[in-house]
Amino acid sequence: MTKKQPGPASIAQNKKARFDYFIEDRIEAGLALQGWEVKSMRAGKAQLTDSYVIFRDGEAWLLNSHVTPLNTASTHVVADPKRVRKLLMNRREIDRLVGLVERKGYTLVALDLYWSKNRVKVAVGLAKGKKQHDKRDTAKDRDWQRDKARALKAH
Repeated sequence: MTKKQPGPASIAQNKKARFDYFIEDRIEAGLALQGWEVKSMRAGKAQLTDSYVIFRDGEAWLLNSHVTPLNTASTHVVADPKRVRKLLMNRREIDRLVGLVERKGYTLVALDLYWSKNRVKVAVGLAKGKKQHDKRDTAKDRDWQRDKARALKAH
């Protein structure tokens, strides 16, 4: 039996965000969760597609993240899978990000949901939106890298 590698164990990833945005910075934040949400995440029942961060009353909130409730874990609670979840960040981090989002036109998107020392963390990306031609360039570059790898493997 082999030991598990130390490091963050991924729960969910937002692969679409890397296609739709230029990610310029990556910030780690904690999540304020309820018990049933943690149990569902341990079972891998979370999605980050189209999730993003907004600022309200000096606090950061994660929107559009979906945590599917387990039948066994949430019998006594009314579970809302699309609940707005609070991000746990330092005041200085929040102030810096608010300035970038409001003045420079950045967007904060959730990139990755993972375990770190038995706590759920979310990697938030400071992102600029891609235009259609940028997305085509990304797809073309990805196809070229795949073809190049196949050609090198054949020889």
